[in-house]
Amino acid sequence: MQLFKRVNIAVLSLLTTGVLLTNCKNDESPAPALSITGVNPASAPVGTDITISGTEFGTNASNVTVTFTGNVTSTPKTVTTTSITTTVPAGAQDGPITVKVGDKTATSSSNFTLSTKPVVEVSGRITANTTWTAGNVYLLKGYVYVNSGVTLTIQPGTIIKGGGKELDPNARAATLIITKGAKIMAEGTETQPIVFTSSKPAGSRNYGDWGGVVIAGNGTHNQITQKDFEGGIEGNLAPSANLVATDNSGSLKYVRIEFAGVALSAATNSEINGLTFYGVGSGTTVDYVQVSYSGDDAFEWFGGSVNAKHLVAYRTWDDDFDTDFGYNGKVQYALALRDPEYADQSFSNGFESDNQGGDGTNSGVVPEPMTSPVFANVSIFGTSGTPTNATIKGNGGYQSAMHLRRATSLSVFNSLFVGFPEGLRLDNVTTLPNTVGNPSSMQIRKVILANVNTPVRGGNNLTDAQAQTFFNTTAFANQIIAAANVSTLALNDNNWKLDGTASFLPKTGSPLLTGAVWTDKASDAFFTKETFIGAFGTTNWTANWTNFNPQNTNYDK
Repeated sequence: MQLFKRVNIAVLSLLTTGVLLTNCKNDESPAPALSITGVNPASAPVGTDITISGTEFGTNASNVTVTFTGNVTSTPKTVTTTSITTTVPAGAQDGPITVKVGDKTATSSSNFTLSTKPVVEVSGRITANTTWTAGNVYLLKGYVYVNSGVTLTIQPGTIIKGGGKELDPNARAATLIITKGAKIMAEGTETQPIVFTSSKPAGSRNYGDWGGVVIAGNGTHNQITQKDFEGGIEGNLAPSANLVATDNSGSLKYVRIEFAGVALSAATNSEINGLTFYGVGSGTTVDYVQVSYSGDDAFEWFGGSVNAKHLVAYRTWDDDFDTDFGYNGKVQYALALRDPEYADQSFSNGFESDNQGGDGTNSGVVPEPMTSPVFANVSIFGTSGTPTNATIKGNGGYQSAMHLRRATSLSVFNSLFVGFPEGLRLDNVTTLPNTVGNPSSMQIRKVILANVNTPVRGGNNLTDAQAQTFFNTTAFANQIIAAANVSTLALNDNNWKLDGTASFLPKTGSPLLTGAVWTDKASDAFFTKETFIGAFGTTNWTANWTNFNPQNTNYDK
């Protein structure tokens, strides 16, 4: 009897298992969902072609219907499984777009808006002198090169949008590239700045939506072998007897660059910054330029001698001001306001400066000309809270207000740095001869480090003691302000606001309003001899032309 029971149980178990297996085999994964992930451009006038990105569109255009708000439909021109190209029809209104494929529908999560300005698409090469006017919106697709000998003129108030990788057949984020021998004349005004921005709609923009602006010149650099431009951009810095320190690549005045700076791959040196200079000479004008939400560095100079005034880096992902390969220009009035929750995997800094760059770090070879720019009246604000190098929302953390390494000879005068894990990091033994042993080389004078966990440190065979001896030299008049004493600086109450209402003028009676020094390298005629420390005295030079809330700005009306 027991044997009979065991057999019955075994048979029942097998039958049950068979049923379960059969049921498992009959279960099917749910069909992929129809979806809309983006519309580019997010704003355009009637008659303009737009691209709708998403999933499960199929390939049969006759099976697809695109309906705009206003209940008007458009026949697709092309359809792939992930994109639809169609024309904005008459009668379309501001609002979401709906795609119907067979009996399935999907609606965009953000609104498409009707623009009152025609959208002019720009791709490939600009081969003749060209003017972009404020009456159009310009949409860049892929790498756009301005050829040698050609001048691109941009009128005040013009809006230029950078398309994402999805708009380019080669999957390259839109980037405007002024090649060697070309010029850009982008001169806005205080009330009509020129704006380079994302092609995404307000509320949907993000770091690295497009590539950025790259200017290449025939100025000096220190590369002893050919160094290709980063990001696969055509061009290089190569040894030449024909480099011209005063080379002229045009003019940038009252210009904003927003949501640019993109990592093209996980490989080193495969990024494009918000604004990049390669060997740009001192004949070029750069004044009143803001780079916001850059997905890499805000400003980076590779060689060259171009000077600049009134620079703003806002909510940068990586470094605010990066100098390499023998850059030796001068910069006055520079501001950076960070978002303490976003930083890069390589650790973000206010300044990062190299002479050799990533090559020959410890070789002892110091190529010339030296990376030796002079910055004056700089304010860089990290956090008003306790500085940390922990990852929060970005993919890395913060490091130094100033990371000076690899034999750089950068100088800083009359400047303020607040809220970083480290103040000054002097890195690599090749940097040391430019400091204690050579006071006429790197000059750090009248610099205030406030609310920094480690004010001064060394690295890579340059000791903490050596770095501290340099910074704390009495004649240099540098200061370290503890976190508990930051209030003595009398900073503006709105200094740290990230909602578009930040204000940076120090309060009346602030010690920052007096005490500037203009000796040695800072005595150059380029510098206006201000009395104040940091980027601001009593005049707000960011008024009217900057935008500290570009995420929610409607550029389409």
